[in-house]
Amino acid sequence: MDIRPECIPCLLKRVLFQAELADNGTEFEALHAAMSAFTAELPNVRNSAEIATEVHRAAYAAMKVKDPYIELKIRADDVAAEYMDDASNFIGSSDDRMKAAILIASVGNIMDFGIGSAIDDPGEFRKEFRSLVEQGIGYDDTNIVKEILSAARSVIYIFDNCGESQLDKLLIREIRRAGTKVIGIVRGEPILNDVTAEDAERIGLDKEVDVMGTTSEFRIGIDLSALSDTLKEEIASADLMIAKGMANFESLSDKKVPIPIAHILRTKCQPVADALGAPVGINAVAVKFPGTDAV
Repeated sequence: MDIRPECIPCLLKRVLFQAELADNGTEFEALHAAMSAFTAELPNVRNSAEIATEVHRAAYAAMKVKDPYIELKIRADDVAAEYMDDASNFIGSSDDRMKAAILIASVGNIMDFGIGSAIDDPGEFRKEFRSLVEQGIGYDDTNIVKEILSAARSVIYIFDNCGESQLDKLLIREIRRAGTKVIGIVRGEPILNDVTAEDAERIGLDKEVDVMGTTSEFRIGIDLSALSDTLKEEIASADLMIAKGMANFESLSDKKVPIPIAHILRTKCQPVADALGAPVGINAVAVKFPGTDAV
């Protein structure tokens, strides 16, 4: 997805948020480093996720903190765990278990801290969960996803945020109920509140999939070309890629991928909503097929 002017204040807002989490007096240093990186990258790079990666790389170096979100990530996982039973009962009582599980997975994407259009504290999820579920899926390619899954032998599942990943477990269980293999991919290094291998192990997420791999790098979203040869082989033989959240959408939406991608997310900002052709503030499931440049 191409970067837009309104992405600039959003990025800086996130940098300030995480510098305040670091709580070591490096707010100005982090913002200066972020702005310098943005100025250097913008003439050469248009993809919003690629620019954001370099902006956050510079900010993290200035903060001198490896994982400023760690406490928020742990609390997000704990809060989301409180709703596992409710979410499981919702899926179990539904006439369409798979669609219900996909809805729950999209609702979890609200756990995106520091952007101002989601929630800034995990505790706010308690006030939002039921109303988000009641919204249903506003942009709905679920039937396409279900059709692909009905004959799928293996699925790639690219995770996004901590907390959200607790609810992803329920969708993964539905996929695996049919005997489909699930290959999970988490971030290679701590970045924002995204799931790393360490985070996955803490909540048992690694036990929910058949294979767990990482992006092997510090990156917003995912660069498929940077994955290990093993993961590239898994993608080549998979029937579907499920990409959670806005960052994965931003990094993949303008790339050609050899298998269908199901983007499952909340549309939390106007640029992403516009790229999807959807309103802001909805649960969205959008399928992109091989050989196409956009959803």
